[in-house]
Amino acid sequence: MCIIFFKFDPRPASKNAYRLILAANRDELFTRPSKAADFWGTNNEILSGLDLENGKEGGSWLGISKRGKLAALTNYMEGLQSPDAQGRGFLVSNYLMEKDLDSYSYLKKVSAEGNLYNGFNLITADFKAKQDTVCYYGNRGGPEPIHLKSAGVYGLSNSLLDTPWKKLLKGKRHFTSVVNNQTLSSEGLVQELLNVLNNEELNTPDPAQESQGECYSRSMIEALSAVCVKTRDYGTRTNTVILIDTDGNVTFTERTMLNCDPSKWSTSSYQFQLEG
Repeated sequence: MCIIFFKFDPRPASKNAYRLILAANRDELFTRPSKAADFWGTNNEILSGLDLENGKEGGSWLGISKRGKLAALTNYMEGLQSPDAQGRGFLVSNYLMEKDLDSYSYLKKVSAEGNLYNGFNLITADFKAKQDTVCYYGNRGGPEPIHLKSAGVYGLSNSLLDTPWKKLLKGKRHFTSVVNNQTLSSEGLVQELLNVLNNEELNTPDPAQESQGECYSRSMIEALSAVCVKTRDYGTRTNTVILIDTDGNVTFTERTMLNCDPSKWSTSSYQFQLEG
């Protein structure tokens, strides 16, 4: 499970505005092995965390490349999971390495093979000098990818894009109030977005989420109703904030749990400029 909020504005009017503001949580078993965000790939051109679970090494949940490719993944809440399904994390990694296909064409290819995976949502984007593009596909939704043509604020949890779960609506309102605050420095913006991601307030009852997650225990559904999920051995392990400004400068901040210990966290930040 995960949650993503993002504001997409491909041609911001203000010089101080951002083409993309993204804030995301990765929720996972604390014991699942993974690597914190760092550069990898040819000439260290890709920045992401990596899954290290046996058989799924090299998959990811969120990343960006210096060539302007970005991908982000959430799982779809459902009961029956096929143990033979393809690893969903490779959908992110493969796109970040993609040389030929743009974001929509890649999702079109993925949609033709959507039945090979357990439920997922995938955002892919291209940030280029002349045009920015963000696209979405969920293999439990419509058959075709969606090109997000309108600038605006979007939210994605463990149902389809902008499904109005209470946690998503509340988090989206909080996110929107932060990104609309013109007085914040970039450092202040990142800190406020981390506060959005670490809101542990439960958003129950929520009939829509409960209906989709009817296979889960009541205590787990309650825990999953928070933007920041906390249980004894599962929950929010990573917060990520990505900013892309009008000149293509990227700030990537990751706050990640250390040694499966919810009381120990490390924060790292990377800055670079998109190529081209």
